[in-house]
Amino acid sequence: MKKNIILFLLVLATATSCKDFLALSPEYQISDQTFYKNQNDFETALTGVYSTLRGMFNTSNAQYLGDLTTDNAEIQWSSPSVNEMQLDQNAVVSTNSNIQGAWNTCLYTISRSNAIINRIDGVSFDQTTKDRIKGEAKFLRAYSYFYLVRLFGNVPIIDKEFSSPEEVAAADLSLKPAAQVYQVILADLGSAETLLPATLNTDRTRASRSTVKAVLGKVYLTLKNYDQAAAKLKEVIDAKTYSLVADYKTLFTNGNNNLSESIFEVEYVSGRSMGNNYSSLFTPAITSMAIFTGNLQGSGRIVPTLDVIRAYEPGDARKAVSVNDSVLLIGGKKSYSRYGLKFVDFKAIDLSDGSVTFTELRYADVLLMYAEVLNEQGKTADALPFINQVRNRAKLANVTETTQAGLRLAIEKERRLEFLFEGQRWFDLVRTGRAQTVLNAHYASLKLNFKVDDFELIFPIPQNEVDLNPTVIKQNPGY
Repeated sequence: MKKNIILFLLVLATATSCKDFLALSPEYQISDQTFYKNQNDFETALTGVYSTLRGMFNTSNAQYLGDLTTDNAEIQWSSPSVNEMQLDQNAVVSTNSNIQGAWNTCLYTISRSNAIINRIDGVSFDQTTKDRIKGEAKFLRAYSYFYLVRLFGNVPIIDKEFSSPEEVAAADLSLKPAAQVYQVILADLGSAETLLPATLNTDRTRASRSTVKAVLGKVYLTLKNYDQAAAKLKEVIDAKTYSLVADYKTLFTNGNNNLSESIFEVEYVSGRSMGNNYSSLFTPAITSMAIFTGNLQGSGRIVPTLDVIRAYEPGDARKAVSVNDSVLLIGGKKSYSRYGLKFVDFKAIDLSDGSVTFTELRYADVLLMYAEVLNEQGKTADALPFINQVRNRAKLANVTETTQAGLRLAIEKERRLEFLFEGQRWFDLVRTGRAQTVLNAHYASLKLNFKVDDFELIFPIPQNEVDLNPTVIKQNPGY
């Protein structure tokens, strides 16, 4: 049965072009013998790896899996797909296309990273540049594994290229324990941290040493290794290379590239099939609305719940930037309709080709993670200044909570509102062990017969992968 995935893995392992981002030689001229010969080839290949990871966000898998599965968002469109309904109701099955898309994107990124990592030492060019390229590739591989392990639990570990069907057939493609995957993630990030230059990269679409430190902090936090999480996050804070932007709105509107708060971002450009579809997904499916040039119609596929809109405190400056509950119609009247505002390109002439950059990791996340870590270490009072920096930017008063349990809930709420529609809610709730309590209570409040069971804290392995490799890939329990 392994031969059934030969074509897929060979494509992943040997692909070096990205039609949307790169102008390379014609495909028939690209091969193992003509590529990876000099510095420019590796730079080009690295750009291709970044563009592959971009697929995790421009298809909105991040929001589908990170927000729609939670109390943050729901489907408003009257004819949602089966896949969307499964995510909205936490009734995901193994044939869900969003699950397959996330799996493919991450493994594709890993495979393309492997091609760089495994070949670069055999080519002679400037060592400093070589280290930087290798460090970025290791970061991207680790970042993809981090997504995979949090979504699926046990996943394959692939650290090589395949140049023949025989090599694929002989490879170990079985699911490895999550603990082993985390070892790979930490090893790659540790290596990347030493390989990347200490100087902050002004292009936030590319990883720098500070990017790696911030992600290491998140990995250690996920593993509940609070001491090491605290150390890495404090390094990022003490370096003073990042800062909160004064105006929250600037993070999510046109021209939000390379801001002081941005640690890692995905850039989008309209007009060349390099835009995003947030403007369609997050806005209402109303034919007579007048919020876009040309009175374009959204799709209402991921909209804020009434619960999250009501969660904002009076005076929270983030609310008007993040959500709206009325839409302007042609003729000047307004109609009640909940929709999201973040990353929506109101200048777009094609709602599937928006140009607002998606910020995957920002300094506010570091501050709130550090507050969480300190609180879990029993240093509740020490944690308050870090959560309050984020609240004060939102024009809110300081949190004065004195108990560890109370501050846990305050941080949970702060993260929910700070990162609404940024794909973080699901991971936050699972990490803190609160997913079932929060989401089942949410469903009950709506009198919905939905429930998150123990086995649903990870998603099913895509059924296609199980069918192709039944002897080595076993479905997650419960699915």
